[in-house]
Amino acid sequence: MKKSILQSYNFFAKIVITPILNLEQRRPKLPVVRRIPINERPAEYTFSFRQLQKYCTGKILDIGPGLSSWPHLLSLCGYDVKAIDKVDGYWSSLFNRHFKIISDDITNSTLKETFQITTCLSVLEHIPNHREAIKGIHKLLDENGYLILTVPYNENHYHSDIYQHPEAGYGKDYRFITQIFSRNEIEMWLKDTSFKIIEQEYYQIFTGEFWTFGERIAPSKKVEKSELHHLTCILLQKSIN
Repeated sequence: MKKSILQSYNFFAKIVITPILNLEQRRPKLPVVRRIPINERPAEYTFSFRQLQKYCTGKILDIGPGLSSWPHLLSLCGYDVKAIDKVDGYWSSLFNRHFKIISDDITNSTLKETFQITTCLSVLEHIPNHREAIKGIHKLLDENGYLILTVPYNENHYHSDIYQHPEAGYGKDYRFITQIFSRNEIEMWLKDTSFKIIEQEYYQIFTGEFWTFGERIAPSKKVEKSELHHLTCILLQKSIN
């Protein structure tokens, strides 16, 4: 049975995947056009890897990777990783060429196992019912497990969808929302669960007051809470009840 599966995979790889990879190898000979700007991912990944290096000894659940190679990168580090995304309803179609994505809704997950660490990087802001999502993550964690969370953030002001703000720099035609969370939302999450904050960092991403306002800066600038900031990286730990 295993031999048959392996033969089928090898045939698929030869017929479908190999031609795609060969085409990608030839693309650098063409003029290079930057499709996305230098963004906040280096700050998010640096924060995440630092926490994983300190705490991770068990299984990881990545929430909402979309097309990202993040879960594949984690697996290359030797971590035992699963990845979920809301394939039905959010994505019209989703094929992550880097890693197998399980179709699941974190606000009402069907997963039965638990994990030592969950990563949720720039995803929660796209989930309207963010409180249920946080409770769903909490449920899937081991006792004393950790959530590595990154979101658009302003200490004092919440926005339900910054893309619809008249001064938004982009995103008005996007078919998904992007919330900006504040201290009030964090306090809600802590009240709804047994989470406690272990570490929190703040980053300036734009020159304007809120997410998308003004020009994007590169690289992202780590700042104090009292300074202009647009992104927060948080490590939360599930306490024993």
